[in-house]
Amino acid sequence: MAVFIVETNYDPDLTDKRLAARPAHLQNLDAMRERKQLVNAGPLSDGSGAVLIYSVPNRSALDRLLEADPYPKDAVKVASVREWKPNFEV
Repeated sequence: MAVFIVETNYDPDLTDKRLAARPAHLQNLDAMRERKQLVNAGPLSDGSGAVLIYSVPNRSALDRLLEADPYPKDAVKVASVREWKPNFEV
C-alpha cells in the first residue's frame, strides 16, 4: 500500500457551499475509514483547509477517492498530494 498526505484549501468566499456539503463529506470519510482507505483527517487549526492521510494501492486509486468526495471542487481545492513513507505501520 502507498500512503499519501493530501492538503486541501477552503475558499473563504464559498464557506456556506462547503458547509452545506459537509454532512455528506463526513459520511464519505467514515466509509473510507471503515474500508481502511483513510488513516486520519482533520481541519487545520486556522480554518484554512484540512489534511488527510490515505492508505491506498496507488496514486490512481487516490485520485478516484478525491474525485468522489462530495465537497464542491470550487469550495475545497487540493493544494498538495505527497506520497509519504511513514516509519511506523499505518
